[in-house]
Amino acid sequence: MTIAEHVSRADTDYPEQLRQAARRYDARSARREERLRAVERRGVLQANDPDRVTERLARLNADWSLARSVERAETGPGATADGAPSVAAVPFGPDLLGLERVMGRNDLIGVAFLEAGRSAARPVGRVTVRGPGGGRHGTGFMVSPSLLMTNNHVLRDEAEAERGVVEFDYQDGPDGHPLASVVFALEPRRFFATDRALDFTVVAVAERDRRETRDAQDGRDGRLADYRWLPLDGARGKVLVGETVNIVQHPNGEPKQVALRENTVVDLLDGFVQYTTDSAPGSSGSPVFNDQWEVVALHHSAVPVTDEEGRPLDVDGGVWSPEAGEHRVAWKANEGVRVSSILRALGALSLTGTAARLRDELFRLPAGDAAAGAARSAGAASGAARAATAVRESAERDLAAALVNLRLGDERDYYDADGDRRARDAYYAPLGAVADGGALRRALSSLLEDTHDRRPAYQPARMVYPWVDLRPDRRLRSVYSGKSFDAEEFIRADVAAEAVRLTGLQDFLLRESTAGPGELASELDALEAASPFNCEHVVPQSWFAKREPMRGDLHHLFACEAGCNSFRGNIPYQDFPDFEEVVREDCGLREAGGFEPSHGKGAVARATLYFLLRYPGLVGESGEFPRSRLPVLLAWHEREPVDEYERHRNAAVAEIQGNRNPLTDHPEWAREIDFSDVWA
Repeated sequence: MTIAEHVSRADTDYPEQLRQAARRYDARSARREERLRAVERRGVLQANDPDRVTERLARLNADWSLARSVERAETGPGATADGAPSVAAVPFGPDLLGLERVMGRNDLIGVAFLEAGRSAARPVGRVTVRGPGGGRHGTGFMVSPSLLMTNNHVLRDEAEAERGVVEFDYQDGPDGHPLASVVFALEPRRFFATDRALDFTVVAVAERDRRETRDAQDGRDGRLADYRWLPLDGARGKVLVGETVNIVQHPNGEPKQVALRENTVVDLLDGFVQYTTDSAPGSSGSPVFNDQWEVVALHHSAVPVTDEEGRPLDVDGGVWSPEAGEHRVAWKANEGVRVSSILRALGALSLTGTAARLRDELFRLPAGDAAAGAARSAGAASGAARAATAVRESAERDLAAALVNLRLGDERDYYDADGDRRARDAYYAPLGAVADGGALRRALSSLLEDTHDRRPAYQPARMVYPWVDLRPDRRLRSVYSGKSFDAEEFIRADVAAEAVRLTGLQDFLLRESTAGPGELASELDALEAASPFNCEHVVPQSWFAKREPMRGDLHHLFACEAGCNSFRGNIPYQDFPDFEEVVREDCGLREAGGFEPSHGKGAVARATLYFLLRYPGLVGESGEFPRSRLPVLLAWHEREPVDEYERHRNAAVAEIQGNRNPLTDHPEWAREIDFSDVWA
């Protein structure tokens, strides 16, 4: 390989990287300060983009309903004058500590955090480049069984890497005495890739330590595999503005140290993340971790204080020069290169042979231990066992999160009428005076879409059963049959159904490894039909091809035992004046062209009308929901007025996803709105 194949064409060096970091930082000053003020006033979750927060919550195995429950919980004395939550312990257990820390409500950390940090620090080593008159140091960390990552300005080319080594265990032990470190040679001839603009270098490391470092007394035979490696994940959701991050490093070549929860993320750019701290800046080439010890970024630069000409200054106020060393830069923030940017750059390389194999290893997740590693190569049987374990663990996480949501709901007031009234009035205030029914429809459709800030995926066990659809007695009632159910019963049943679906899907993929998208979709439909949830979409999923955000829109999701769900199918609502020729069940009346529920007519009518307003042009008039059925909905709406249950539902959904149901808030609008143009 030649370096030219793997070096970006940007002609940069470390002083130029400092200047670029300063320009990026200064260019976003106004936006950054506004975001940080929002963090201080409203908290981390409300100050970040909703989609990014949704991804972060999913990574924490949480959701908006859980987050809002924690956010609204009483924290005891000490609330700030402007109403921002105080930083105090809330009465929840360790299962919520991670979420509470993200939200700035609790600084407690379980001991497992330290244990995980110790494990994450093991693959971090001191990089030394030897040269005439001595050498220079940086930090690096293993990102695969064979590859180490550091900065481009630490290892600029293959020639420097040939003179480089990485030293692990260069640190003090628990007793305060230095450990015996182990040194491994770098092997750029096996793999070397670097990018000056993103300031990263990835290089192969020898599998065995340099012989002169082996300790004859304890017989150690250093193996690179003993130091494990840190997986890189390009998915979003690892950190938010306002969260703290951790840096494991060898500052100025010193023994390994950690900046633990000292750096606060202040900005997320496309390729970089910026964070500030009151302590010293990070060391070049260090991994930047979130509180779950996932690698968020590769630390590469301080954001320097500059003079009027944009030149970095040193700590004494003079113009900084590289000869002074990084530790002499006068700095105002830190900057790291985001993992996703690095992975995109590495994935775009055209590689063959050994280099391609080593690069591909970087994109694989590590085995947790030797047993897991052995299982990975043990064939189809062990693969099925791992798949079953993954399904079981996923089900356990979903169940735990749903039960936490249920417990939090038990500790809240069911419905705050005064607060909801104020929220309602503020929500519709932007509408002002509306000229006619058509204008009112268009204004409401725009408002519902614009305020649909958070769009949860379809997981009724997480949100619908634990809180949104609870009745005043804190139980669920089937929307069609009126039968009463314990919320935990539905939660456990749906989690079990999801596990069955996942197992079936994995079996299908093993049998049909070449299945196309159409075959996969058909199999998913069959699995869902065989293991249904106890949840009803009052606007059937087939009408919108199971797409989001319609599928997870909480305003039209109701608890409903699976039998009633199947009995209705995707048949539109209808009134039956003559009951002689229809199929009857506890759920209601049905014929080929219509379904009339036994209970919940007013609620399902208002939910359907909401859907027509929120998604105009989506529901077809022929074969799905004929325009002629609109009077049926309006009649049900008027015969069964809104009650406390529906007001609770509306407030709960608005709290989670941002928008409200106008027919619940203003029942009188039903006859004023012109629905004539909402059909496809």
